[in-house]
Amino acid sequence: MVSLLFLGVVMYVAYAMLFLSGPDEDEKCTTVELLVKQNDSSKFVDEKEVEDMLKNAHVYPKGMLMKDVDTKRIEETVRSNEFVSDVECYKSSNGKLCIQVEQRVPVMFVVPEGRDGYFVDAQGNIIPGRNYAINLVTASGKIDNKYASTRLADFGQYLQTDAFWNNQIEQIYVQKDRKGEPVIELVPRVGNNIIYLGSIDDYQKKLHKLKIFYEKAIGTVGWEKYARVDLEYDNQIICTKRSGKN
Repeated sequence: MVSLLFLGVVMYVAYAMLFLSGPDEDEKCTTVELLVKQNDSSKFVDEKEVEDMLKNAHVYPKGMLMKDVDTKRIEETVRSNEFVSDVECYKSSNGKLCIQVEQRVPVMFVVPEGRDGYFVDAQGNIIPGRNYAINLVTASGKIDNKYASTRLADFGQYLQTDAFWNNQIEQIYVQKDRKGEPVIELVPRVGNNIIYLGSIDDYQKKLHKLKIFYEKAIGTVGWEKYARVDLEYDNQIICTKRSGKN
């Protein structure tokens, strides 16, 4: 029994020396393992762009002695990119340096009236627009940065994480009411009607009310009967029929 225990300790020590030991600070960095996490909604940067960023900042580690590799500076350099949300850099064994990059994940594309479009993420960060196809709800109209990064960001996160509404809503149009307050119209992916949300306040309650209406009424009468569905008022839905529809 004692012999088996001793053998187990020896094997663990050998394993630790081979696989769990830290990097040799006097060896050169021979390998840079760079990973930029990608998904369908986040394709802002890739490994080549991050590598170029590090080279331009003169902190690309390959060929340097491990003791001269400044992981904190590498992280700060990559994190300075406005498309990056987080980065982790650490030294491994056998001259390898690992860099893992997380991108910001947009929840909405915003096109303010008279200005260039941009993305917003769930944390309200504004991300400059880039020209690539992405399946996100678009908000347009009278939108300032504060409204986009607070109320619309929260609304966009809700739409994106709710499977039903993510498939239903295609566009958001923001205008101002008589008091100068923002009000919202929604354009569904199917049909050619308008859903008037009014104020963005209590949007979850309003959309829940609309979903019940979908389930109970629309399957029977069809969307083509209505030009406008108004959710502005509590406990009621006001539907405006198309002209010529009974």
